Amino acid sequence: MAVSQPLPERLRPDDVADFLGQGHLTDRIRSFMRAPRLPSLLFFGPPGCGKSTLALLLARASGKKYLRLSAPEAGLQHLRRSLTGVEVLVLDELHRFSKAQQDFFLPLVESGELILLATTTENPSFSVTRQLLSRLHVLRLRPLGHAELVALARRGASTLQLSLPDAALDILAQAAHGDARTLLNLVEYVAALPDDRKTPEGIKATLPEMLARHDKDGDSHYELASALIKSIRGSDPDAALYYLACLLEGGEDPRFVCRRLILSASEDVGLADPRALQLAVACQQAVEFVGMPEGFIPLAETTTYLALARKSNSSYAAYLAAAREVKTNGPQPVPLHLRNATTQMQKEWGYGKDYKYPHNYPEAWIRQDYLPAELADRRFYMPRDNGEEPRLSQWWRKIHNIKKTDDWS
Repeated sequence: MAVSQPLPERLRPDDVADFLGQGHLTDRIRSFMRAPRLPSLLFFGPPGCGKSTLALLLARASGKKYLRLSAPEAGLQHLRRSLTGVEVLVLDELHRFSKAQQDFFLPLVESGELILLATTTENPSFSVTRQLLSRLHVLRLRPLGHAELVALARRGASTLQLSLPDAALDILAQAAHGDARTLLNLVEYVAALPDDRKTPEGIKATLPEMLARHDKDGDSHYELASALIKSIRGSDPDAALYYLACLLEGGEDPRFVCRRLILSASEDVGLADPRALQLAVACQQAVEFVGMPEGFIPLAETTTYLALARKSNSSYAAYLAAAREVKTNGPQPVPLHLRNATTQMQKEWGYGKDYKYPHNYPEAWIRQDYLPAELADRRFYMPRDNGEEPRLSQWWRKIHNIKKTDDWS
């Protein structure tokens, strides 16, 4: 193998016995290799976990003519030309293909004319069409563990005839964040250092800054955002600030974070503290105005406030209940007295008849029906007893003669 090749490529194993990691898939991979016909597969996992390597090992073991392509560089015309005589296609980054491009594979995979071994770093449920996904076996790969990374670093150092102490290997494994390709690139980087820098202390001082891995388009994007919102909902400011830092330090678009905070202010804090939504919207304006990196300051303030605020999802739950009614039984006709009579004919039909204008009555309220007759006395809004909501709902309870201790179940 050419020494000029990058170390990750030089160390790509030719035999599954030399493959490091993914022990939970070992039995399945070996059974695929022994099977009379290799099925079409989708390897899903973070960068540098071995997706392409496993796909190539299976392609070679099949004994069939195979081709490896990367989706970003392969349009449909290029694919059609390249697939002549090819029985197995190893396709990297399937998620980069549009729906129409993914549909190109449906008849080929369905008929067995082509065995597709595709890889993706994005959740297949969102990035792969349902039609294609139903024709693929999905194998989920995990980031490499620390011990696996240390073993791989030792293998890479040996290939480069580089002697590194265990402490240095530990530092490199930790900096790789589960990514074998990053790890081997770091080993190669260290190999080029002067000898006096190849100590653990020298490596720490010399390594380029390694940010915590955060794939803005992949699963971690949604996982970290979900953890942020759930920590706010659970009133844990420490956890919320930690996940906020993971998002921002990983390069997340602060506008995305602002949108999530605005939604959390409405959904989770809601009427228990109506000021939360005002603060979240102000945060979005502040971040747009000051930009990053200083934008973390209003983001941190808002995240902390939302986590500390009392919680009520009553308005969110009320809407879902109303939407459920509409989806189940359809929209009912608006009562005639609530319709505006904009024409003489509509007046003759009874539009607006007997409507009582609340401001003409004491305390600007008069009892009348607003829901369609089929939903008379139906309740969607169920107030909570947290924060400001008891005060906000006090008048509503009074005019509807609803006691605070009513059972909402």
